Amino acid sequence: MKLPGQPTFPNRAFTLLEMTIVILVLLSLVGTGVFSSKKIGEWRKAREAGEVLRSVHTAQRMFLADNPTTLVADITAANIIPYLPNNVSAMPTIESLDGATYSILVNQSPPVINAGSGVVYDPSGSNNDSLWDVGK
Repeated sequence: MKLPGQPTFPNRAFTLLEMTIVILVLLSLVGTGVFSSKKIGEWRKAREAGEVLRSVHTAQRMFLADNPTTLVADITAANIIPYLPNNVSAMPTIESLDGATYSILVNQSPPVINAGSGVVYDPSGSNNDSLWDVGK
């Protein structure tokens, strides 16, 4: 019942519960986006590592084609550098997921990432996915 002089308010306003639900949905979308962007960054590092290893592997094969009597175990970084693309002056390195910089073992075929003391670095857990490795 409407009394004279009493203001009328439309029933179209948001309730506190509706505002809370909208804010929670937005926060969950932002959280999902942050999580996805972190995973994309990890994938990008892994892809770059795979590309560097492929270029080193190609340089290794070209060196072996020019020097067929050389054993793979006897190859050094100095042998590979002239065969790398873009006339680089040093062996490329690879950045791990935690920011550490690792070298590449070229005396194996295919070359692998050296995490120290001959330990192979491959956080993907698979040696044929072309992430952190040359793949098969």
